[in-house]
Amino acid sequence: MTEAELALWRNLRLRQLIGCKFRRQQPIGNYIVDFVCFEKQLIIEIDGGQHSLQSTYDCERNEWLLKEGFRVLRFWNNQVLEEIEAVKEIIADSLGANYAPHLNPPPQGGRKK
Repeated sequence: MTEAELALWRNLRLRQLIGCKFRRQQPIGNYIVDFVCFEKQLIIEIDGGQHSLQSTYDCERNEWLLKEGFRVLRFWNNQVLEEIEAVKEIIADSLGANYAPHLNPPPQGGRKK
């Protein structure tokens, strides 16, 4: 995972964002998406500079995902790294809920066994 993907994952994992379960690096058809919430049919993609060079591929991929019933949100790496609260608000709005920050986020570093 990239630094931006890891930063967002820290905020999506363990149902932190309005109780929705996200999976990371999930295969869907012939593609692997960065994050997906199957319950809400929402895919989140974090794009680096390489995506400006592969816009045709990204458009075809998005079209296929849309035909399969998914909505796709795209954010640039710097958006996630510099404006994480705004990114989370956009995601929460897309999930259909008003966003309020998690008051007691789970500790970083894994689950207790």
